[in-house]
Amino acid sequence: MGSFIASLKSGYARSNEENAPLLAAGIAYYAFLSFVPLLGAIVLAYGLIAEPETVAGHAATLAEELPASSADLVTDQLESATERRGGTSGLGFLVALGLALFGSRLAAGAVITAFDVAFRAKEKRGLIRANLLALAITLGAIVAFGMVAGATTVVSVFLADSAGRFATFGLVGLVGIGGAVLAYRIVPNTRRSVPYAAALRGAVLFALGWMVASALFGFYVSNFGNYNATYGSLGAVVVFLTWLFISALLLLIGAFVAQASAPSGPGSRKTP
Repeated sequence: MGSFIASLKSGYARSNEENAPLLAAGIAYYAFLSFVPLLGAIVLAYGLIAEPETVAGHAATLAEELPASSADLVTDQLESATERRGGTSGLGFLVALGLALFGSRLAAGAVITAFDVAFRAKEKRGLIRANLLALAITLGAIVAFGMVAGATTVVSVFLADSAGRFATFGLVGLVGIGGAVLAYRIVPNTRRSVPYAAALRGAVLFALGWMVASALFGFYVSNFGNYNATYGSLGAVVVFLTWLFISALLLLIGAFVAQASAPSGPGSRKTP
């Protein structure tokens, strides 16, 4: 326990030294730009094995875990993506899927840059390798969505609404832990991968922090924050961007803690 507290203090201190909030703001910005292409890629990809309307319904269920106005924004974009998918087939479908994946890689690229800072690595991967890694991260996000959406559908059959929503939140947290562990080990350009134990520390901190922060932020927006009065029609966008920023900041703090938890700090670089 003492070593975890020490890693937490060291990681948090380094996150401040390296301007983690500024890095998180960059991730949030690019995640917002990637938002519509990513939703399109999800609908297109899972439209291969399910009706687009079914995919959109599952995604809308997950979107309920977001702050209310952000959930409405996601649902509206899902409906638009589903309508576009309805008239796409054959070669046009493949081209649309490729463009959607390519457009949604921007956020992954920002994550790669931020993780290299967190793990004291220097990005020496070439343009092709860097873009392939960004696409792999994007595909991983789509697969993670599919896992959570499928599990959520099964859970909703057996549990009541309140229990089902709690279970969905827990499933998202578990997938977040698994995804963060893989990201902390694979994404940074270090010679030696972060040990699983160190990556798990950062991942658990991220997932627990994200669940608590999302719940508190959603409660604040629903009961106290009147963003529409301040920002007008942009209120939902501001709420969504703020939530993305909080999520990115917690992901980065988890990365700094994982780096601090490694025995000697996996700071040496991978060969290009």
